[in-house]
Amino acid sequence: MKTAYTYVTLRYVHDPVTEEFANVGVVLFSPEARCLEARFSHRYRRLKSMFLNIDQEHYRFQIRRISNRFELFAKEVAEGLNSHKATDILSLVHGVLPKDDSSLQWSQGGGGFTENPRLEIERLFERLVEKYIEGNERISRTDDEVAKPFRATLETRRVASFVQPKRISGKDFEYDFQFAWKNSVWHLYEPVSFDLLDPNSIRDKANRWLGRGMALQDPNEAFKIYFLLGEPKSDDAKGAFVNARHILEKVPGQKQLVQEAWIEKFSQEVAEEIARHNTGPLA
Repeated sequence: MKTAYTYVTLRYVHDPVTEEFANVGVVLFSPEARCLEARFSHRYRRLKSMFLNIDQEHYRFQIRRISNRFELFAKEVAEGLNSHKATDILSLVHGVLPKDDSSLQWSQGGGGFTENPRLEIERLFERLVEKYIEGNERISRTDDEVAKPFRATLETRRVASFVQPKRISGKDFEYDFQFAWKNSVWHLYEPVSFDLLDPNSIRDKANRWLGRGMALQDPNEAFKIYFLLGEPKSDDAKGAFVNARHILEKVPGQKQLVQEAWIEKFSQEVAEEIARHNTGPLA
């Protein structure tokens, strides 16, 4: 079932006179789904190429501060404890970053309907922010692109109907996995693209998953996560990818890292297992 959402972009406005700006983040709010999601770019190279005299340290400090605030508010929204009592996204974001004459400004709101707000924020971030990052900063592939061969195999083998999104809830955190089916435990398949040309972004993404894994401990249901890894094409990022795999190996609980070269064969094995058990529609 689709739910309504609204979103705003965070803009870096270098000169209020010319009003030149670059999108550096997106915030999505869906009160009905109790979902607040925010994505921000910590990279400044594009801004520097556009505006030259960027204060790198100040920019990164501000983005980290805003990002941390939204992480806290996202938990409150998920738990129905929104301290701002905000019913619209502009009130909410201005509670984090008030409207003033600083270089970081919120856009006017947009919105729509989606079946999965957490996937929608990734699409918005890619379209409104990452799409315009040039050169070595641009994402080569999204998580959805890494998932394509896995999804295609399930559809070809006619078992895709047995797979559905699944929300796993820990004590203080919950996450919606896009691909899941249940045998004795929930099997969760999560595409993770590390095809990023910024080594720090690769490590940061792995650390976010380590944090999520720790926050999903003590769930109501047993599960195993299969990370479908998209590997970086850049030789400069290979070392960071090794670091990322080591970080994911520290995720607590049952898990398996599926290297990109194995995804096609792994997908066939999953399809065969689903067909063999013929579990029917998932509860």
